[in-house]
Amino acid sequence: MPSIEEEIRSLEEEIRNTKYNKATSQHIGRLKAKIAKLKDDAVMRAIKSVGGGEGYAVKKSGDGTIVLVGFPSVGKSTLLNRLTGADSETGAYAFTTLTVVPGLMEYKGAKIQILDIPGLIAGAAMGKGRGKEVIAVVRTADVIVILGDVFNAVHVDVLMRELYDSGIRINRPKPDITIKKTTAGGVHLHTVGASRVNIEEVRAILAENKIMNADVLCRGKDITQDDIVDAMMGNRMYIPAFIAINKVDLITPEQRKEVEDHMRQKYGVDPIMISAHAAYNIDKLQDAIYDHLGFVRIYLKPYGHEADMDEPMIMRKGTKIEDICKRLHRDFVDQFRYAKIWGPSVKHDAAKVGLQHVVADGDIVTIVTKL
Repeated sequence: MPSIEEEIRSLEEEIRNTKYNKATSQHIGRLKAKIAKLKDDAVMRAIKSVGGGEGYAVKKSGDGTIVLVGFPSVGKSTLLNRLTGADSETGAYAFTTLTVVPGLMEYKGAKIQILDIPGLIAGAAMGKGRGKEVIAVVRTADVIVILGDVFNAVHVDVLMRELYDSGIRINRPKPDITIKKTTAGGVHLHTVGASRVNIEEVRAILAENKIMNADVLCRGKDITQDDIVDAMMGNRMYIPAFIAINKVDLITPEQRKEVEDHMRQKYGVDPIMISAHAAYNIDKLQDAIYDHLGFVRIYLKPYGHEADMDEPMIMRKGTKIEDICKRLHRDFVDQFRYAKIWGPSVKHDAAKVGLQHVVADGDIVTIVTKL
């Protein structure tokens, strides 16, 4: 009897060898759904077979959490020490990091938690190399730094695949898909915008998860079979990420450019070329971390007083006045009357806004309560 891994490889090969057209679309969709179910079953089996693992329960702190993802000995611990001063053991051999080591980087007024985790290896999504504990930590990240090194840039491909297989979708917005199970009537598809799937494909995909009756609503354009599969599984994480390549101090400028060009052609983005050991481009990496977290700086102005322009409140893009109230005091939402804002999120200074107003970077905010 073939193993789960062998069954998955066989199904993936069948998809590669099947030309996509109207006649085969249902079959391909069904195969994709079956692969997703097998991968999830494999992950659950790994979770049941491996113990809890001391050191993997990490409490999130600060204004955002970054997870460093890379192969063993790529330099994650050295980078953590460079960014935060954390006491993470380093060594020129694999699997030095056996637990998750947190550090705190203070940058541009933000307190950013950075986690150094054991190195990922091929098969980590299915539990190999402490994979299930490591993946569980990665899924809590606000941003992932995919760390490669100049001598093994191909490892980035493996890391991308392991993240995908474990249900992590990097640099992709979550598709607006709702699957509501019903008791009868079959599967019905409703679309708002141009969808790339039809009702037959959706029925075939849902049938693999024994969903025979459901209302499916897809909003937005270019909804694909993979998006439907992900919505059906219901456990996908959509996390921003970027690539950094370490140890560039050990190669020539010509070799560095060759690696950089390869990564740009492969992934369509410019990798950040760094040396954790020599502190090369660390400031550029810090800027990328800060920018990917999407921070906005809010300056509080107590009623009748001057604004505190020295210590901003660090929030995330999309923050509403309601979120600021919750951060300030648990009773502020119930006691809220209005807020006044000076800054880019309003058309004129001292504008009165309500709880659902979205703030912008640099706003000065006064909260006025009933008491």
